Amino acid sequence: MAEATRGRGRDLTIQEMAQRSGFSEPTLRYYEKIGLLGEVARDASSGHRRYGFATVERVEALSCLRSAGMTVSGMRRYLDLLAQGDSAAAEQRELFASQAQKLAADIEQLQLRLTYLRRKADLWDARVRGDLGAERQAVDDVVRVMDQFMVRD
Repeated sequence: MAEATRGRGRDLTIQEMAQRSGFSEPTLRYYEKIGLLGEVARDASSGHRRYGFATVERVEALSCLRSAGMTVSGMRRYLDLLAQGDSAAAEQRELFASQAQKLAADIEQLQLRLTYLRRKADLWDARVRGDLGAERQAVDDVVRVMDQFMVRD
């Protein structure tokens, strides 16, 4: 990626950082306040935040972690372990493996919800067509999916 697009060419404003990361401006301010971003530089004349390359990289990493469902405490743990370097590699592995398991479980639940919606659409499609056999099958399918919800939730 070209330097300017990676944030090396110039510092980013909070608005640019928000657009780039997907975090809102208040979220960026909050993350700064609680120490996730470290010290964010300020423009000498205006006092506005300026996100330099290292901070941009940190925000991008946090954005990826957040989009994978990691909590603020998980992100804080990641940063603490990162500061420890290779000596914390096993703990980093565990942190990411644990988060991957949580995300896999979330995906499984989403797949189940998707199946439920599709089976309900099948039911209503059968009803629209007046196909009683297909409607009975769709009802059975919906009940099976609902049973899976009850077992997992």
